[in-house]
Amino acid sequence: QVQLVESGGGSVQAGGSLRLSCAASGRTFSSYAMAWFRQAPGKEREFVARISTAGIVTSYADPVKGRFTISRDNVKNTVYLQMNSLKPEDTAVYYCAATNAYFGDYAGRYQYWGQGTQVTVSS
Repeated sequence: QVQLVESGGGSVQAGGSLRLSCAASGRTFSSYAMAWFRQAPGKEREFVARISTAGIVTSYADPVKGRFTISRDNVKNTVYLQMNSLKPEDTAVYYCAATNAYFGDYAGRYQYWGQGTQVTVSS
């Protein structure tokens, strides 16, 4: 069992930056691939970024490439999402997710989810 708690959301003007954190419980964090997803009002949840267990392999959705960076610290049991050059269309609830049986973009294959943190970007 893994429990995930996100933090770091907030309100920022376009062009600004935020850093999201996701703290995981348990001693097996390093065996889980981690990802960030987001869901805007009236829209489906969408993939944002993912990172492999050792942090060597990362992947990003096209809308965030070059602006967002995912990283992890397996000592602190935490995954991060550094978001730069934020745009109003980045406004959403951001969720972190964990899986030990998959490495991809499909939300349905992630076993554990956090409660989400709101990111609001104003123009």
